[in-house]
Amino acid sequence: MTTAQISLPKGVGPHAEKLFDAITQASTADELNRAGGKAEGFVLGLESTKAIKSQVAESLYVAYDDAASQRAAELA
Repeated sequence: MTTAQISLPKGVGPHAEKLFDAITQASTADELNRAGGKAEGFVLGLESTKAIKSQVAESLYVAYDDAASQRAAELA
């Protein structure tokens, strides 16, 4: 799943995609951890301010986590 498959409010999609790309293009484990942390904070901020519903937040968390897991396997 990618962020493009998730229905996000106007203006949020490009930021979500940029964070997704940072995860999938990380060249080291440190970069990957940093990108994953930023993505998680981004979703938490959106969820905390009620900019997105909890179901959308969960979809974003899953997309970022899946991407991070896949990238970690590639880097190993």
